[in-house]
Amino acid sequence: MGTRVETCLRAGVAGLVSVLAGVAVGELVTLPISGDASPYQAVAAFLVDHAPAFAREFAIDTFGTADKTALMIGVGAVLVVLAIVAGLLQAWRPHWGLAIVALFAAFGVVAAVTRPTMEPAFVIPPLVAGLVSGVALVVLCRGAAPRVSEGKNGGWSRRQFIGAVGVLTAVAALSAVVARQAGRAGDIMAERLRLKLPTPTSTAAPVPAGVDVDVDGVTSFLSDNATFYRIDTALQVPRLSTADWRLRIHGMVDREITLTWDDLIAVPAIERIITLTCVSNEVGGDLAGNARWLGMPMKDILTQVGIRTDADMLLSTSVDGWTSGTSLADITDGRDALLAVGMNGEALPLEHGYPVRQVVPGLYGFVSACKWVVDWEITRFDRARAYWTDRGWGVRAPIKTASRIDRPAPLSRQPAGRVVVAGTAWAQHRGISTVEVRVDDGPWQPADLAPQYSIDTWRQWVFGWDARPGQHTLYCRATDAAGRTQPEQRVAPIPDGATGWHSRVFLVEG
Repeated sequence: MGTRVETCLRAGVAGLVSVLAGVAVGELVTLPISGDASPYQAVAAFLVDHAPAFAREFAIDTFGTADKTALMIGVGAVLVVLAIVAGLLQAWRPHWGLAIVALFAAFGVVAAVTRPTMEPAFVIPPLVAGLVSGVALVVLCRGAAPRVSEGKNGGWSRRQFIGAVGVLTAVAALSAVVARQAGRAGDIMAERLRLKLPTPTSTAAPVPAGVDVDVDGVTSFLSDNATFYRIDTALQVPRLSTADWRLRIHGMVDREITLTWDDLIAVPAIERIITLTCVSNEVGGDLAGNARWLGMPMKDILTQVGIRTDADMLLSTSVDGWTSGTSLADITDGRDALLAVGMNGEALPLEHGYPVRQVVPGLYGFVSACKWVVDWEITRFDRARAYWTDRGWGVRAPIKTASRIDRPAPLSRQPAGRVVVAGTAWAQHRGISTVEVRVDDGPWQPADLAPQYSIDTWRQWVFGWDARPGQHTLYCRATDAAGRTQPEQRVAPIPDGATGWHSRVFLVEG
């Protein structure tokens, strides 16, 4: 191998290992400070908050619930490329590579100090990461030039260089493992498991027989916590204990108050089964779930502050700074809008908002379902804008009437004869009155509806069809209790929810 080529290889490896070691040590330094001080997470969150709307929409459309994973992988890939470039520059143009490391550390500091949960100590991890990366880069790159002969020492021997890289790699790996293991939300998880939830003064009505059609392939009436969809902007799940939780209520009110956990659970709790839907859900998508929620009526809490008559919006803020804007009319009109503390008989999972989140029937989550909520500002829509509204999405966003085919599976093969078609429909806080199915270009035919549990939950349906051989396309459409039928025209989810008929293509074998 030529000397120049080997030098380049060594320099690239030096840059990569140095920066990765610095990042790993920076993550390790967050342990005595806060899990929210992670420089890697801060940089990724900064990119999310400042990315143009089209980029965020592309990520959601392309990766769905894996958008956070895709972002973290993307940030990591960019970091790797910059690290290798820094090594090459440092070997051939001393101090240029160091400048890249310094710029990246400065970016980490800026990202850290602009986080909503920022504390002065948050600047320490990115500074430490930059210092470790810079020192390691200088040392390794000085030894990157291979020895020309025993008499001319242009750098370290191959064995010395590999040894130094190995030691630094071990430091990076050990730091990363310790940071990951120790940084887990162990204390919060333990608290959650011990937490005694309040007894509801009003329990959810029992689910009658037949509400869940129990047809193979159809979504269950109730969604379990492990599979309930999750869509939010939190790259790192907030870790907030009940002791630390506070809800400040202020703005256009007669009395500003701050609730503690004890204050909250002193409010009589109720239990309700409610279906939630994400605005990002495509026609036929699975970003909807139905759970048994335990919580305190939001309207009962709002009565404590005295809302001024000209206020029309509740601006809710999560502990990580995300905001949603909810119409006060939709909270106080008698629907079961909750400050939820329980989900399916247990405390909220961390990723679903522990210890407290909002659940508002009939509204898409981006205008109502604030997780880890810590602040309520009573205001007006013409004075304040929430996170997604400020990025061009809808303002009030009631959930649109929708239906989907759960079975048969797409592109499946079915035997000729009786085929069971089944699915789910929803129009939260209005209810579903009819579901119809069309085969190819034939007439619309009514499906058999399962009993409706409530207007705030989805409803299952079944349709029997005598199938003839050939390729067929099934369509479904629903009509809500207000008489509105979902339109045929496909409309993208952004800015205020998708519309269109869901369809499935499959083959009937003779």
